[in-house]
Amino acid sequence: MKKIVALVVALALCLTAVASLADPIAKEDIKIGVILLHDEDSGYDLNFINAVNEAAAELGLSEDQIIIERNVDESNDCYEKAIGLADEGCAFVFSDSYGHSSYMREAALARPDCDFISGTGDTAALDGVANFHNAFAAIYQGRFLAGIAAGMKLNEMKANGQLKGEVPTIGYVSAFSYAEMISGYTGFYLGAKYVCPDVVMKVTQTGEWLHYDKEYNGAKALIAAGCDLISEHADSMGCPTACEEAGVVNVAYNGSTLDECPNTFLIASRIDWSAFFVYAVNQKMKGEALATDWAGDLESGCVKLTELNEAIAAEGTAAAIEEAKAKLIAGELHVFDTSAFTVNGEAVTTCTVNDQEVVSDGYFHESEVRSAPYFSLMIDGIEMLVD
Repeated sequence: MKKIVALVVALALCLTAVASLADPIAKEDIKIGVILLHDEDSGYDLNFINAVNEAAAELGLSEDQIIIERNVDESNDCYEKAIGLADEGCAFVFSDSYGHSSYMREAALARPDCDFISGTGDTAALDGVANFHNAFAAIYQGRFLAGIAAGMKLNEMKANGQLKGEVPTIGYVSAFSYAEMISGYTGFYLGAKYVCPDVVMKVTQTGEWLHYDKEYNGAKALIAAGCDLISEHADSMGCPTACEEAGVVNVAYNGSTLDECPNTFLIASRIDWSAFFVYAVNQKMKGEALATDWAGDLESGCVKLTELNEAIAAEGTAAAIEEAKAKLIAGELHVFDTSAFTVNGEAVTTCTVNDQEVVSDGYFHESEVRSAPYFSLMIDGIEMLVD
């Protein structure tokens, strides 16, 4: 973990080319532009809205210093909205969807006087466009810890004879098959496996970031396929709702669903993006460049878990999470420890990303070559369900 922290710090300071230094901007003159794929109805987008508002409160910015564009497609509409926000005097423009990335890059080329940040993007470090940036956090660490809560619950269910099949089985509703999703659900699975060694996982995909019916039906299909517990990387309440109706434990994403699903919500992981917005505003007020590829992690507080629903959690879950968290931060435990998984029955000994070896010292070094996830190995124990 010490090596990870050092590399994350290096990323946060300056991974490759950085924007030219500019004159400091007075706090009262700062404007933040934010482009969202959806709106408050999406848990993913709501997490960003909450983050920028929390950052504004921490920094003492007024409401009129935050401009949010909602429901912006992954199309030229993003480019136009980004240019429009720059024209409104925003010190920087941030977008929250991977599909916005190429349009944000085009905006950066068109407006070199403004910084454009593609959250979850993965090309800025190699593009060489000084005012185009990426930002992400090591959410796989949070997924791993949430997986421990899931594994502890599965152990309890197994001891009580409550499993649907012979082995504990997790279901997972994934939006797409990008590395971001694979890294996330694999981290979650390995967290569960860390405390529940015989667990297996079934994954289904919706092909969309936000689609209530597909997420709801995906969860129902997994439940029908014998899954004992369900998690997701999807943006609506479809999956949690299906779980609540069926009485199946759910590990959510981006925020708590305890109020809506009190009988089945267990825990959730999320990225606290407020840290990035505070960082970016402070850089602008100092007249200093933004990192080309900003990275946050568990130790810095950017990766977080919601409250644990003690009403349904297995005994000892909170302590198990805290123990693993301390080990992750200390570098005594690694999410993608290569001794903990195989691919097609074989140990993983090598993998390159951007021509750099990312397997060494007994683990896959996720989010060190760049902030966005690149773990895309399909490991044994995880089955993709195909319609």
